[in-house]
Amino acid sequence: MSMITERPASNPAGQPPARAAEGPVARRDVRAILSAYVALTKPRIVELLLVTTIPAMMLADGGLPSLWLMAVVLIGGSLAAGAASVLNCYIDRDIDQLMRRTKRRPLPAHTVSPRNALVFGLVLAAISIVLMAAFTNLLAAGLTLAAIVYYDVVYTLWLKRSTPTNTFWGGACGAAPVLIGWAAVTGGLAPAAWGLFAVVFFWQMPHFYPLAMKYKDDYARAGIPMLPVVASVRRVNAEILIFAWLTVLTSLAVWPLGLSAIYGVPTLVVGAVFLVEAHRLCRRATRGEAVKPMRLFHWSTTYLTIVFVAVALDALI
Repeated sequence: MSMITERPASNPAGQPPARAAEGPVARRDVRAILSAYVALTKPRIVELLLVTTIPAMMLADGGLPSLWLMAVVLIGGSLAAGAASVLNCYIDRDIDQLMRRTKRRPLPAHTVSPRNALVFGLVLAAISIVLMAAFTNLLAAGLTLAAIVYYDVVYTLWLKRSTPTNTFWGGACGAAPVLIGWAAVTGGLAPAAWGLFAVVFFWQMPHFYPLAMKYKDDYARAGIPMLPVVASVRRVNAEILIFAWLTVLTSLAVWPLGLSAIYGVPTLVVGAVFLVEAHRLCRRATRGEAVKPMRLFHWSTTYLTIVFVAVALDALI
């Protein structure tokens, strides 16, 4: 009887320490693994891509497309963008571990194995393409597949590691969701679709070059020939300004293609501020003053968001 009622003095509650901790530890482990897989998809990039997709769909429809179609494109587009990012992380795992900005990503941190990341990325890509093909049309599905392949094979494997024009040529990937959204609604592509595509395409240089300026040493350490690493300050400034102006002028050129002042006025105002910020950054860099490149980086995101919100409002009103 005494053997049944007796409890070890070190554990008065009668619970084995290992079993007591098992539940919380296991839950933390599951959360950490899930967070790592989500991080591989680069959610902020996915969010930004969707900001351009839905307004393009609304303009193509001349109002609000069916909620079912919007849901399919949102889910399919998110999976496709996430797949492209996962495969990018898999391909870039060798250089990510050399850069301070990226060394905490799941692959260099060994939170996720390369094999599991590869399988995860391919599965997401397959699901996204099947979803788009089954519930939209073949043009939208083909553009989705082309965007994934271009980003991971052409840009990540080749352009990024071989030429300082990588950001320019890689810009087609970031602008592709505009065409995908438009094609999902209409089954074709109109001049306004190509105009919005051009806005996002040109925008990526003044958006990304400030980030590359901030992490110039990181890219140099990894041997990646981003423009700020291999070119003079004058050349980088010139490209920022040229493409900032092209972005704003293209956004205004879209105005007559079925849009009204609801789009044009805010686009003109926010474009002027965008250009002021670009010139301010380049002026400081030319003078050798302390620059704050992330100011333009963040403002460029705000600029693009406002432009596409204006597209959506114009389509609704």
